[in-house]
This record gives sequence, structure tokens and C-alpha cells, in this order.
Amino acid sequence: MGSLFRSEEMTLCQLFLQSEAAYTCVSELGELGLVQFRDLNPDVNAFQRKFVNEVRRCDEMERKLRFLEKEIKKDGIPMLDTGDNPDAPQPREMIDLEATFEKLENEMKEVNANAEALKRNFLELTELKHILRKTQGFFEEMATEDLKAEFHHQAIHDPSMTEENIGLLGEEGLRAGGQALRLGFVAGVIHRERIPAFERMLWRACRGNVFLKQTEIETPLEDPVTGEEVRKSVFIIFFQGDQLKSRVKKICEGFRATLYPCPETPAERREMAVGVMTRIEDLNTVLGQTQDHRHRVLVAAAKNIKVWFIKVRKIKAIYHTLNMFNLDVTQKCLIAECWCAVSDLDKIQLALRRGTERSGSSVPSILNRMQTKQPPPTYNRVNKFTSAFQNIIDAYGVANYREANPAPFAIITFPFLFSVMFGDLGHGLLMFLFGFWMVIREKSLGAKKSDNEIWNTFFGGRYIILLMGCFAMYSGLIYNDVFSKPLNIFGSAWTPQYSGAFYQKSKLIMLQPVRSNTTTMYRGTPYYFGMDPLWNIADNKITFGNSFKMKLSVILGISQMMFGLWLSLFNHTYFKRKLNIWCEFIPQLLFMLCIFVYLVILIFYKWCTFTPEMGHCAPSLLIGLINMFLLKYPNGPDDNCSVKPFYTGQKSFQTFLVIVALLCVPWMLVIKPLILRKQHQEKSALSGGAHLSVNSGDIVDERGEVRHHDGNVKLPEEEVDEEFDFADVFIHQCIHTIEYCLGCVSNTASYLRLWALSLAHAELSEVLWTMVMRIGLSMNGWIGTPVLVAIFSFWAVLTIAILLLMEGLSAFLHTLRLHWVEFQNKFYIGAGYKFLPFSFESIMEQHGPEDIS
Repeated sequence: MGSLFRSEEMTLCQLFLQSEAAYTCVSELGELGLVQFRDLNPDVNAFQRKFVNEVRRCDEMERKLRFLEKEIKKDGIPMLDTGDNPDAPQPREMIDLEATFEKLENEMKEVNANAEALKRNFLELTELKHILRKTQGFFEEMATEDLKAEFHHQAIHDPSMTEENIGLLGEEGLRAGGQALRLGFVAGVIHRERIPAFERMLWRACRGNVFLKQTEIETPLEDPVTGEEVRKSVFIIFFQGDQLKSRVKKICEGFRATLYPCPETPAERREMAVGVMTRIEDLNTVLGQTQDHRHRVLVAAAKNIKVWFIKVRKIKAIYHTLNMFNLDVTQKCLIAECWCAVSDLDKIQLALRRGTERSGSSVPSILNRMQTKQPPPTYNRVNKFTSAFQNIIDAYGVANYREANPAPFAIITFPFLFSVMFGDLGHGLLMFLFGFWMVIREKSLGAKKSDNEIWNTFFGGRYIILLMGCFAMYSGLIYNDVFSKPLNIFGSAWTPQYSGAFYQKSKLIMLQPVRSNTTTMYRGTPYYFGMDPLWNIADNKITFGNSFKMKLSVILGISQMMFGLWLSLFNHTYFKRKLNIWCEFIPQLLFMLCIFVYLVILIFYKWCTFTPEMGHCAPSLLIGLINMFLLKYPNGPDDNCSVKPFYTGQKSFQTFLVIVALLCVPWMLVIKPLILRKQHQEKSALSGGAHLSVNSGDIVDERGEVRHHDGNVKLPEEEVDEEFDFADVFIHQCIHTIEYCLGCVSNTASYLRLWALSLAHAELSEVLWTMVMRIGLSMNGWIGTPVLVAIFSFWAVLTIAILLLMEGLSAFLHTLRLHWVEFQNKFYIGAGYKFLPFSFESIMEQHGPEDIS
């Protein structure tokens, strides 16, 4: 918990690794995942680094594996994932892996090429088979009157086209007439969607002197390249003359139509069809054998491809990391720098020792801690429960090094503030059950590794959803709200003054205690837990609920802001910023206490002092707060109840609070810049303008201050050389002061969203019940049951879609804003950078070679 509250103590280390042991040492550190390497060659091009050839070899191996993976998925073969995590192979094993992948790739390319050629031949033979079948019908149709009518158009312009020639019908007559007319024809196959444009082009280019017949192929054909199904049609074109023949062939080529030889006589067509069928059967046999061989190769590769991917990515990650190192002058040692947690130094030493032993090197690796003034990365140890809350905080900004972390407090405050806006026992129960289901089945659900981003977001925040549902159930009990209906567990504290018949006739019931004209009377015994159920049917329930939830929002908001202000004290104390304690924290605390905490005290005082019998004449908090700043107080006993003082001596005490709050403003604004200027002048006079050097006996602490061996602070060089600009410091302090003073008011008002969203959620729930569910409940008789089932289903869908998803998302976003802006701005800077260790586990989770870098 200490690590979660404040990030781990980090240190910069220098590694000296022998060249033969560097690979295995980095491999061990990658399995450990506890160090973040720094790039010592930022100005060196990626193609000029030492191990660029090894990285390229890994890229090539990964490309071949992706090719195999694509082919395996294409055939629908399951890839075995045993969950094994093999160690990174030794560099000499890369040659064996490359040979294996090269052999598999060449074999698959050869099989694919053969299969594509066979499929292309099969497609051509299939198309030829359909042409031979369809053209038989075309030639038989030539004896019809349609052909006769087509040739009449040419007979008008061609004297050789006589009635005798046109009258030659039948296939033999067509052939004889064709010889007399010198008719030719071509047959082929074309894509079905190109037929209209193809026909128009033939008509225009040939000026209507060709005759086209086409019919569709019923069964779809398989494209040999893409494997997709295509729809084609068979066509035959009759023409006269070589000029038209050339023109027709060019048009067919332009429309990518495939032409096939077609005999003229039926005997030749039958003979060719028999030969085509024989060749198709032979091709089917060869294709089946080719597919079986391809399947066996892919099944064998599918058993190992997951392990191969892990090995290749680990090798690539290691060499990419080695490219960040420097070589010493002897070229025998690699020098690296890395950030790591101080508590993990022993584990890192053991990993380096194991790596050195695995490599067979006799020279041990050296780990040396370095002193630096660079800000270390922020490392917060998290688990599966706290990681979601930490991600919420990091989304706003990563904490500065060793800065107080809001995540452990958000574990409670985040779902609680959400529940204040989403308070409904029924809706909270549904959300709790959904989160509980994901938590119970987290292993099986996490193993599926879905690509659905929305589902991954829900699953990653399963513990947040679980807690939000649990707290929403608690707030629902406080509000006494279950799907917009109350629970009467302990009995109402309001006693009716009239009979039940009166309440059935009366549409409006006003709950006002001890009034002669009211229909109910307050017994004086409050409801034991939460709100009284009778408020749900009262006409003034919104007035009562608004008053209660508004005050509750102010109390919760000011409490959380005060807690954030106290956390800033922990930051100032830890970093030993005494000036900030006296010139920022104390005046800020007094400013908050004198105005806003005093308002909370008045709320509790009003609740405890003014009983329900006195509620009609209780003073107004808002008017009292306004009068407090205006220093305006009523005189005399006959004034309005709303401006009545809360207690004796209120005027003097509130005047004192206002004066103290006003004095805190110049305290925050002026004193700190003046003290900083005085300190700078004293340091300049002490140093005399001379530069300080860090001697061997000096100590550089974690804050970058140089100390003598006796512990006294030695002035750093940059503090002496840096020009102190009082105007910049004063303007910065002025902005900070104005932001805090105005922010206290605006942030307190911003917490009223707790009241507003709670009211909106309750009203939406009630409207949904009234407009939907009441319809089903109002029907009687045998038809009421099916109608009620249908209405309930519709109501349940709307409840989940609107009240759970939309309203839940709205409340979640508003809770996020309250934590990021209203709470964290009191103590949280969030200008650090995250600790990203070199870890094989995180690289494997990213599933991408580009993610390694």
C-alpha cells in the first residue's frame, strides 16, 4: 500500500556487460520486466546501429510467420495455443529458425502456385464445358424467326441476301447459308455484370451488323487467384467478314472476355465435350491431392506457430534493446543505463548472474548505481484490482516522482461519488451482478482475447463496475429507491389523520409536520435507515429531495476538497518544502475553513437544532452566507424567518471569519515571492558569483541538492547562474492564488452535479415506470398476462439501455471530472512520466512487431 500511495524509489543504474553475455543478460532482464533502458545513441540512425542486421533478420522471419498464419487462417485450421512461454533462443538458433521458415514458405508458395495453375486450368475447362453445352442451344435457335428477322435488315443493303439464302433453316442450313453469306462466329465467357455495356459497345462499334446471344451460367465459378465466387455468362457472336471479326475480338479483349474455340458441327462438339469432362475429372483428382498436401503442411505449422512467434519477437526485442547500448573502447564490453526500483536491485543482480552463467562467460556483469539530477520515472506497483483505478489517474496525468498518488483513495471515493448520482437499489444490483459475473469468470473471459474494444473496456474495469454497483445499492437504500419505488421496511414515521378512502380519492398529499390542514402528522420517530417511503407519494417530495441532496452534495464536495488539501501537506512535508507549508498550505486551509467548512457546520447545526416541528421557520443557509460576506445582519425579533440568525453571537463570529479569509489572500499572494527573492539574494552573496563543483566527498541527494560530507547543503551551480526574475515568480503566484480562491467557489458549485444527476436519474426512472410499466399493470383479465410480459420486456430493454448504459456512462464521466479537476487540483501535479520496463510479457500482449520499439 505504501508503494501505491507513493511511487517506488527509483535509481539510475549503469550496466557493464561482456559482449558474449549481453544477449543472455538482456533476455533474463526481459523475462523479469523490472528495468527501463535508456537509449544512449539517440543521434545514431536506426540503420547505422550495431545489431541492425539481426533486427532485419527478425523482421524477415516475422514476415514469413505472418504469411504462414494468413494461410492457416485461410484454411480455417485452429492454431494450438498451449500457453507456453519459451525462453528466448540463443543467437545460434536463429539459423535453424530461418531455415525452417524458409523451407515452409517456399513449400507453401510452390503449393499455392501449383494449386492456382490447376484451378486456372479447371476454370478454363469448366467454362469451355458450359460453352459447348450452351452453344448447342444457340445453333438450334438459328432456325427460328428471330434469326430470319435479323438477317432481313442486312438483306435491304446487301443484294446477295436473298429470300432463298434466308430461308435456309436448321443447323445444316445455317452452316450452308453461312458459307454462302460467309458468316463467322466467336464464343466465350464474360462477367455477368459487364453484359449490358458489352452489348451496347458491340452494337455501336459494329453498327448493328453482329448478332449476340448470351445466357447465364447457373452455378457460380471460383476465381483461381482470390478464391471468391464470380458469376459469368456464355455468349456467341455472329458476324460477316474479317473486319468485323477483328473488331469483335478487340471489343472482347477490352471487356476481359475469355474466348474459346467452338467446333461448328455437333459431332465435333460432342467429341470435344467428352475430352473436356475427362480432363476435368483428372484435374479434380490432382487438385484434391494438392489440397491434402497443403492441409498437412499447414496443420504441422499450426502446432508450432504460436511458439515461433514468441521466440522471434523475443529475439527482436533483445536486439532492439542492445542497439540502445554503447560499446567501450575495447569493443569487448557493452555499456547500458537503465531505471529500476531500489527494492528490485537484488532481483536484477540475480538475473544478471544467471545470464552470465548461461552464456558461459567468465567475466561477471557489473551493476553500478549512478547519481543523477534527471527526474526518475514514476512506478506504482499495481495488481488486477488496483490497475483499473491507477489507469483512471494516469489518464489525467502521470504523477511526479514520489508524489502522492490519488489511486488508493479513488478506490473508495470514485464508486461512492458515482453511487450518489446513480443511487438506485435495483439498477445498482444489476450493475453489481454484471461486474460480479466478469470477476468470477475473469480467467475464461480474459483467455478469449476479444478484439471488441467496447467489451475490452468493460472487462478491464470489471472491479470498478463491481464496486460502483455495490455502492449504488447502498445509496439506493439511503434514497429508498428501487426502480423508482420505495421499500417500507421499518414502517413510515408519518401517521395518517384520515382513512384509507381519503388517500384513494386524493391525488396530492403534502407532508408538512404538525399543521392543522395537512393529511398526515409526523410521529417524531425518524425512519431507521434512509428516507421515509411516504415521501415517494408526497407532492412535495422533489422539494424535500432537492434540499436534502443539495446539502449532501455540498458536504461531500467540501469534505473531499479538504482531504485533497491535507494530501498537499503530505507532499510538502515529504519533499521538505517548508516555505510552501507556511505560505500556501496554511492560508489555503484557513480560507477553506473560514468559509466552506463553516458552511458545512451550519448545515449540520440546522439539521440537529431545527426539528420538523420548527422546519417551517428555519433560517436559510444561502441567504445567511450572502449576508455573511455583505456584513449585513437583520435587527429586531420580527424579521423574516429566512434571515433569522442561527445562534447568539453569529454576527461577531462570522465577521471574524470573513476578515481571516480576506487576510489569507495577500498571505498567499505576496509573502512567498518576497521570501524567495530574499533567499536568492543571500545565496548570491554567499557564493560571490563563483561556480561550485561537486567533489568526491560531496553527496547528491534524491532532490538534486549537493551536500557536503557533513550533511550541510551545498549550493548547486545552476541555482547560482540562473537569473531570478521576481516578476515571473510574482505573476505565477498571483495566478495560483486567484485560481485557488475562485476554484474553491466554482469547485464547490461543481459538486452540485451530484444532486442534479441524482435527481435526473430518479425522475427518468419514475417516468419510465409510469409511461411503460404502468400500462401492463393496469390491464385485467386473461389478456393482462401476455401484455404484461411484453410490456415488461420492453421496460427491461429501456432500463438497461437508458438508465444503466446511458445514465451510468454519464454518471461515470461526471465522477471522473470531479476527481480530475475538483479533487486532484488541490495536491496533484501529474507532470511525470510512466515507468515502462523492458518486459517480454508486455510485448507479447501487444501482438505487434512495431510495438517492440
